[in-house]
Order: sequence, then C-alpha cells, then structure tokens
Amino acid sequence: MFDYTARPDLLKDRVILITGAGRGIGAAAAKSFAAHGATVLLLGKTEANLSQVYDEIEAAGHPQPVVIPFNLETALPHQYDELSVLIENEFGRLDGLLHNASILGPRTPLEQLSGDNFMRVMHVNVNAMFMLSSTLLPLLKLSEDASVAFTSSSVGRKGRAYWGAYAVSKFATEGLMQVMADELDGIANVRANSINPGATRTAMRAQAYPGENPATRPLPEDIMPLYLYLMGPDSKGVNGQALDAQ
Repeated sequence: MFDYTARPDLLKDRVILITGAGRGIGAAAAKSFAAHGATVLLLGKTEANLSQVYDEIEAAGHPQPVVIPFNLETALPHQYDELSVLIENEFGRLDGLLHNASILGPRTPLEQLSGDNFMRVMHVNVNAMFMLSSTLLPLLKLSEDASVAFTSSSVGRKGRAYWGAYAVSKFATEGLMQVMADELDGIANVRANSINPGATRTAMRAQAYPGENPATRPLPEDIMPLYLYLMGPDSKGVNGQALDAQ
C-alpha cells in the first residue's frame, strides 16, 4: 500500500470534484477528502447514491458537499459549460479533479467486441473525461495549487487479452494525463498524474472477476493514502507520474 499519512487538515478550504462519487472508490475518496477539510463536489449519474454520500459527509460534521447529477454517457457540450459556470459562480476556482468514473464494458476477444460496445466504453472513459478536463482547466488554473488525478489500471499500462475497450481506454487515460502534465509543466499551478488503484473490493471488480472472493481484496478506504497525497500540497511538484495505490 502507498505509504503516506495525511494530517487532519490536509485539504482544508480546497474545492475538489470527484466523478463517479456515488459508490466504490469515488465515494470513499469523497468522504476521505471531506474528512480532511475539503468541500467535495459529488458528480455522478445516480442521484440517490450521491445523496447517500452527501448525508454521510454531513452527518460526520465535515464541510457541506455539493451533489451534481451528471451523466457522462449522454452529456452534451453545453452541459459541461454549464457545470463550469456553476462551479465558478459558487467557488471561483477548482483545486482538485479526480477522474474516477469508468465503465468496464464486455470482457471479450477483440474480434467479438461490437463497435457499439467499444465506442460506449471509449466515450465514457475517454471522451467525457477529456471534455471535463478541458472545460474545467481554466478553473483549475485559478487555484494556487491544483491537482488532476486520472484513474488508470494495470491493463492500461500493459495490454492483456480479453480486456478489450476498457484496456484501450486506460491507455488513452495515461496518454491524456501525460499530454496535460507536459503542457502545464512550468506554466500553471496545476499538476496531473494517474492512479492505478489495483485490485480493490468494488462492484466493477466483482463484475470483472465474478468468481473471486471479494474479502481477499482491500476496501476502497484502504487505498486512500495515495489519493490524499495527490490532492494535497505534499505532492506539489509531482507531475506526469503513473502511480500505484497498492
């Protein structure tokens, strides 16, 4: 596990947006960031899940979060612009962006993977992530110390049979992170890095490995040290890195 201990006020006064914040790693990150002082913007497609995370954060006495129902699969360009305006009007800047939302798609040989399934995975995992990054980058540049964390995978660093569109989308994720990091290097207070969460007890992991005993894998809460490190000031100067949470 990534070895890092975050001080209690690590993210005090920071505004951080998390995609896929309604469950799994996204929900754990939202609650962890809030517990360390951040105002978290909970973005996802299922409002009931987001509301549950909101309630847990509020009940714990942490900074009041914001629920943002937003479907990355169907969102149109003007909706990204409206999201940016909403954040700017409310907070004036954005200090962190965690790209966590992804879909797995079929695990099948490439020759059996339909074009529709391939394009759906690429749209959610890559196109929507690009749209969100490019639209929110001006707000990130207004921060004194901003961080963008992209969620990758081991199959996005070395291709593996039957991981199809998901693996290809994660290679693209690494590429987008590297291009952004290089463009921002030395010209903005924004850094970009990628996180490989590793095998974690999530619904996506269960979908990918239905025969696996989930109890053998760490909980999302267990891998939060790297997420906290990248979103806080201790990682200032770390840019363009592909990091492992486990």
